[in-house]
Amino acid sequence: MTHRTTTRGARLAVVATLGLGALLTGCASDADGAGDDFASSSSGGGTDSVVLAEQPWVDLQVENEIAVQVLEQIGYDASIKKNLSVENAASALGTGDIDAYLGNWWPSQEPTFGELIDGGDVDVVSTLVTGTEYAPAVPGDVAQELGVSSLADLDEHADEFGRKIYGIEAGSPGNETIQAAIDADAYGLGDWELVASGTPAMLAQVTKAQKAGDPIVFLAWSPHWMTVEFDTVFLEDPEEVWGGAGEIRTVTRAGFADDNPEINEFLGNLTFTTDQAGEFYYAHDKDGQELADIAAAWIEANPDTVATFLDGVEDADGEPAAQAFAS
Repeated sequence: MTHRTTTRGARLAVVATLGLGALLTGCASDADGAGDDFASSSSGGGTDSVVLAEQPWVDLQVENEIAVQVLEQIGYDASIKKNLSVENAASALGTGDIDAYLGNWWPSQEPTFGELIDGGDVDVVSTLVTGTEYAPAVPGDVAQELGVSSLADLDEHADEFGRKIYGIEAGSPGNETIQAAIDADAYGLGDWELVASGTPAMLAQVTKAQKAGDPIVFLAWSPHWMTVEFDTVFLEDPEEVWGGAGEIRTVTRAGFADDNPEINEFLGNLTFTTDQAGEFYYAHDKDGQELADIAAAWIEANPDTVATFLDGVEDADGEPAAQAFAS
């Protein structure tokens, strides 16, 4: 299809402009596990240490790796609890089993985190990424051919879409919102089906549908390479049944700032652009690089940004962390 050839060329042009080639090391792809993993010995609640929660989302995985690598270089103990559901990450933060989470998409995760934050069990530290999008979507050519721009347009084309909306991991807040809309027959979607799968499986299904010229509705978000690859059109929500996402926030367990003020200061300084997060996805998913290698290359290529992360932070020996990191 001409659309897909043009889109792929645009992606390559964007990558060249952003200097993504500086990140490429030709490493093999990481294998993302499944399920909740509390098997490692580390747990939250310690001093001079932090345990980060993680879902298998590439932007979050690389940002966690960046945080761990920088913190370890300035003398702190940092580790990651991998492959958690959003619900288990929230619960673990609420009980203090995990210290921090760099993936609090807001307001889409409000149903999961709202009560914990309002009750003082989880603290909001800062905004990590702004300008995010998170909603059901269709590829650009589908939107143009069928005239679909809103959730209200879907049911008119139910047969073309097979009455299916493709989601991500079972139990994710996005899936739950879609299912709630189906259960409530919002937009006439009561006879539609949510197809829950992992993110790679969902993206593979979109790619398959695009190659076959078949319409598809899927759960999309930005930052991600899918927005360019599929010319993604996020669907409008006139009935406001969808929480959406405007930012990604850093949150911690209650008391973490008192126990680890320097690490908390560092976490609060972390910020990334949507372009940077998109580069992480592209380097991992498209170019097969290891997560840790993407993080290490980014740290080396962005010393000035890393210095802002360490502004006002002391290392484990009580010295200015920026100086210790640079030496």
